[in-house]
Amino acid sequence: MKGVLNPMSSDVGPVGRALLALEAIQAAPGITGARLAARLGVTARAARRYVAVLREAGIPVESVSGPYGGYRIGRGARIPPLMFSTPEAVGLVMAVLQGWHGSVEADHPAATALAKILRVLPATTAAAAEAMRGVQAQNPGDRAAMPDAELTATITQACENRQRIRLTYHTGSRMLLEPWAVVVRHGRWYLLGWLPDADARRVLRLDRITAVETTDEACTPPDDLDPVRQVEDHLADGWTHPVEVRIDAPLSKVALCIPRTLGRLDESGEHSCTLRGSTDNPTWYAEQLAAIPAPFTVLTGEEVHAAVQALAQRLTHASGEAISKDPPRTTRVSRCPKSAAAAPTGMPARGPDST
Repeated sequence: MKGVLNPMSSDVGPVGRALLALEAIQAAPGITGARLAARLGVTARAARRYVAVLREAGIPVESVSGPYGGYRIGRGARIPPLMFSTPEAVGLVMAVLQGWHGSVEADHPAATALAKILRVLPATTAAAAEAMRGVQAQNPGDRAAMPDAELTATITQACENRQRIRLTYHTGSRMLLEPWAVVVRHGRWYLLGWLPDADARRVLRLDRITAVETTDEACTPPDDLDPVRQVEDHLADGWTHPVEVRIDAPLSKVALCIPRTLGRLDESGEHSCTLRGSTDNPTWYAEQLAAIPAPFTVLTGEEVHAAVQALAQRLTHASGEAISKDPPRTTRVSRCPKSAAAAPTGMPARGPDST
């Protein structure tokens, strides 16, 4: 809640200054009495009085005397009020979305705790954080770099308010964009929107946007917009090597096993379906196809076809080497001696030949 109250303002009453004291102590554990008084714009004696008010309210404020002493919030039975700046609040929501695999509107403790925090934030801070809740998260992860919290807040608010934005990309190019939605996909944060100058859809990485500002120009996203699907379709199309694959299994059987980043999956018969996509890495694409739990045939895409053949040869070679190094042994089965029969299941019976 930084910036909501001005400590130098004469309009701030005792309760307000006590809350400002709490914020200052939380932000700088070990803050001295002199620094606290300066932050509040009061005398050292008055600062001590506000600390006493916090203690009377049940907030465990600890103090250490001496040249290296100061105030800090201790551990107590009651959780003291938390103070968040706008970037901190937005960063908290982003962190939840980054590692959260369910709906932020669910009844899970993480979702309800987030809702409680958002309800008590001041309006200026809550607006940015609430806009962040509209982000479409799909299979999030934590391996990718997080985008800037304030920049992301500006973009998500523009999506919610349906305002065009001007942004600068990491390449130095500037563009006017109609922002539609922010999508988290496998740990990457994407901005889906429309580029009026090119009359085309665009998907941009948020961590590669270096600057953004909103405009007064309004924009309207499509009524049937499916942000996650459009981002995944974009990530699957437009690469160097197009490919078409027939899969000898019903679409309903393999749909959940094939990520949308591989392409679009269409039903081509009662017992088959067709995958159409593209890739810049045929070897990687062949490895993804090998994970499909059904027979398949590469119909078009020479590069991917060659990569599948190379992968097949490599796996066949590896299998052959394993067999040659460890040939199967023939084991003669005979009646177990009484000592073996008496051994516990899974434990070898010790006999004349045991080691």
